[in-house]
Amino acid sequence: MTSHTRVYLMRHGQVEGFGNKRYNGQADVALTPLGRSQSEQLAARLAERPLAAVYSSDLSRCAYAARCIATARGLEPVLLPEVRELHIGAWEGRTWQELQDLYPDQWQARLSDLVNYRVPGGESLAEMAKRVRPALHALVARHRGEEIVLVGHGGVNRVILLDAIGAPLKQMFAIEQDYACLNLIDYFADGNAVVRLLNG
Repeated sequence: MTSHTRVYLMRHGQVEGFGNKRYNGQADVALTPLGRSQSEQLAARLAERPLAAVYSSDLSRCAYAARCIATARGLEPVLLPEVRELHIGAWEGRTWQELQDLYPDQWQARLSDLVNYRVPGGESLAEMAKRVRPALHALVARHRGEEIVLVGHGGVNRVILLDAIGAPLKQMFAIEQDYACLNLIDYFADGNAVVRLLNG
C-alpha cells in the first residue's frame, strides 16, 4: 500500500436562517446554538485521531469547528480563503423561493448549466472548482502519510468528493452534505483517492 494522506472533510454546523433554503455564499453567516454544539461534537468525534493539522474556510461558520478541533490538541487552525463557498453574487442571502419569483429565467438558466452559469457579480461552479482544487492538492502533498482536517461548505465539499470519485461537476447535487457531516477520503501517492465515509 502506498503512503497516503487521510482527509477528514467536514461541513460547518447549522447556520441562522436554515429554515428557508437560501444561498449564503461568502456572506459570514452565524451559527445557531445547535450549529455551535454540532461543531463541538465534531471535535469530540475526532478526539482520538492523530491529526497533524486543521484547515478551514476563513468564514466564521467553518472556523468555529476548526478551532474546536485544533484547540483540543494544541494546534492552531489554518484558515484558507481559497476554500470559501461558491461566490453567488447578487443572489447572496436570498432564499430559493425569492430567486424563483424574482428571476425565473436566470434560475432556470443556472439549472440548465449548473457548471458554467455565473450569477451576476459571482462565480460559476467551474470557477469555484479551479480555486478549490489547487488548495486541496497542496494540502494533500504537504501531509503525505498524515491525517488532517478540512472544514468546508456544502458546495466546496461536493466538488472535492466528486473529484475523489471521478464524477463530473454536473453531478453536484447527487451528493448530500448535511450540516456538521463528516467525510473521510484517503489520497494515495499514485494519484488515486478512496472515499471511506460520505455524509456521516
